[in-house]
Amino acid sequence: MVEIELDGQKVEIAEGSMVMHAAEKAGTYIPHFCYHKKLSIAASCRMCLVEVEKAPKPMPACATPVTQGMVVRTKTDKAIKAQRSVMEFLLINHPLDCPICDQGGECQLQDLAVGYGGYSSRYEEDKRVVPHKNVGPLISMEEMSRCIHCTRCVRFGQEVAGVMELGMIHRGEHSEITPVTGETINSELSGNMIDICPVGALTSKPFRYSARTWELSRRKSISPHDSTGANLVVQVKNHRVMRVLPLENEDVNECWIADRDRFSYEALNCSDRLTNPMLKQNGVWVDVDWQTALEYVANGLKNIKVDHGAAAIGALVSPHSTLEELYLAGALVRGFGSGNIDYRLRNAEFPLPEGIRWLGRSIASLSTLQSVLVVGSNLRKDHPLFAQRIRQAARKGCRVASIDSVIRDWALPIAQRLTAPSESWVQALSDIAAAVAKEKNVSPPNAMGRSSDVALAIARSLISGDKKAILLGNAAAHHANASTLLALSNWIADQTNSSVGYLTEAANTVGAQWVNALPDQNGLDAGKMLSGGLKAVILLNTEPVFDSAIGAKAASALAQAEMVVTMSPFKANMEFSDVLLPIAPFTETSGSFVNAEGNLQSFHAVVRPLGETRPAWKVLRVLGNLLGVPNFDFETSQDVLFKVAGTSFEVRAGVPEDKLSNTTCSSFLAAKVHDVEPVVASIYQLDGLVRRSSSLQLTADARLMTEGAQS
Repeated sequence: MVEIELDGQKVEIAEGSMVMHAAEKAGTYIPHFCYHKKLSIAASCRMCLVEVEKAPKPMPACATPVTQGMVVRTKTDKAIKAQRSVMEFLLINHPLDCPICDQGGECQLQDLAVGYGGYSSRYEEDKRVVPHKNVGPLISMEEMSRCIHCTRCVRFGQEVAGVMELGMIHRGEHSEITPVTGETINSELSGNMIDICPVGALTSKPFRYSARTWELSRRKSISPHDSTGANLVVQVKNHRVMRVLPLENEDVNECWIADRDRFSYEALNCSDRLTNPMLKQNGVWVDVDWQTALEYVANGLKNIKVDHGAAAIGALVSPHSTLEELYLAGALVRGFGSGNIDYRLRNAEFPLPEGIRWLGRSIASLSTLQSVLVVGSNLRKDHPLFAQRIRQAARKGCRVASIDSVIRDWALPIAQRLTAPSESWVQALSDIAAAVAKEKNVSPPNAMGRSSDVALAIARSLISGDKKAILLGNAAAHHANASTLLALSNWIADQTNSSVGYLTEAANTVGAQWVNALPDQNGLDAGKMLSGGLKAVILLNTEPVFDSAIGAKAASALAQAEMVVTMSPFKANMEFSDVLLPIAPFTETSGSFVNAEGNLQSFHAVVRPLGETRPAWKVLRVLGNLLGVPNFDFETSQDVLFKVAGTSFEVRAGVPEDKLSNTTCSSFLAAKVHDVEPVVASIYQLDGLVRRSSSLQLTADARLMTEGAQS
């Protein structure tokens, strides 16, 4: 540690740190533009000039290393005069169009100009003009004349997103930030460039000109998409969601969010929203009141139970639903005498639960891994924020290996790739297990292993080092031999002292397991229910045509049922449903999600429900009362949460550690031959919200998916 004096205060800081880091530790603010705590140091704006004793001129705090006994002053006349001079220089070419700038009210340059700017300019020449650029549907670069060349966006692309999509070209007054790898910005994390831009050069294209920052209320929430559980700030005006930003949480999402977390809010007010209960009468959909719809459902379920038995009734639920909704759906079905409930619509194998499958380690620890093997995942698109953490680890030397059916661009260095069709993944893991056995001089788990240079390299990578993980992706979880893949991964992990975990697909995949949104021992799994084995089906927040392994075949299978009840925020499943019940999306209801590491995070509604929409937990509660299900008198969603977790919204909690387990009793040998690629939703087809976000559907990732489906 090194001790310095900062504005008369003694500060201890690690050797190699910069003056800016010491100032942050001491709580002293130094004005800056190009410095960002998550990015490398550029020292290009010079706004952070400070006086250092014995230095001949002011020094940039972000790029001046601390030394023992250094004396730094940040508020002397010399430092402030230097900062004012820099501000005058920055404003020479700035258009000064604050009244019409989208960034007005939350602009660093605007804020600092108040304290360090002059009252008049000595510059009389014409100001430079930078041409407009169209870089895609998410980011606006229409006013690049405002750019102060801090290069935050450039460094973000290189260091966090992993793709240098923006760069600076030319020199002097002709310098400008522009796309350098193509005409558009296509990163799945691109929206973070908007947040870190200190001026109004990069702004949100969907949000542009829709509201001023001081008009917006700010409310906390949790992302309902992938299993990160990203913390959000939802900005609201007149009971309408206008914008979504990241809420910093170092243990979960740091200060970043994925583009689907940021822009999926467009679906909340799209034309496809379901705002009234609807019944299909003689093939025509008509609006009805809630009492009529719920009584129709209750009477229909009672009649089917009488005619066919309770076993003919089942529920297919989405792992994007809240913990409270999933619990009540299971309690409703079981209370009515059926054991048919499942969230695993995309799975090909349905083993009995042996434990709650989870990440196997904390999310934050992904950044510190020294070796990792990822099986069956398009890591960058399936889990953008997990990929970002592993990218951090790779920048520090982590050896990343993959087993997948195709070569994918993860925007990070891959040490070893084992590319094989999905039906050969068991063989690939057996090869690695055999290589580990040979290196460790132990017996392999099965006789399938074959010698391979790649398998040997992966084995040696997992054997060496301290912090190691084997991560099973969505395709591995959906695989017909998922249990065998897990068993082999566990054997390899035991021999190499690695952790084993599932990246887990959805916001509440872990939560769905916790509340047992799974069939009873004699109940039907999702595969059997989707095969037309039910007379009455409740669909909670899911669209089987898009969300299931059988895709379009689900429509004809479900059409065979006597009654299909769809509970959704959208006009979904209309071709085979008989009743549509409008339920609230995550912004209009309270609830909880459990992320991949088992951390329970609760949230409240940020806007009132649209039209006649009602929170799904309330709808399920009323249905339970109409059906005479016992112990179904919950007054609030917090009552449901307390029933499940024994905790309230205000208490940070999670799945009990003794319930989290990735161990398995399954055989090391493949039980099935699977010659079809496991079904994995693309990044902008994961759930109903992203599918209905118009801007996300215009991105390159969405277009590639559409073109692939058409071909």
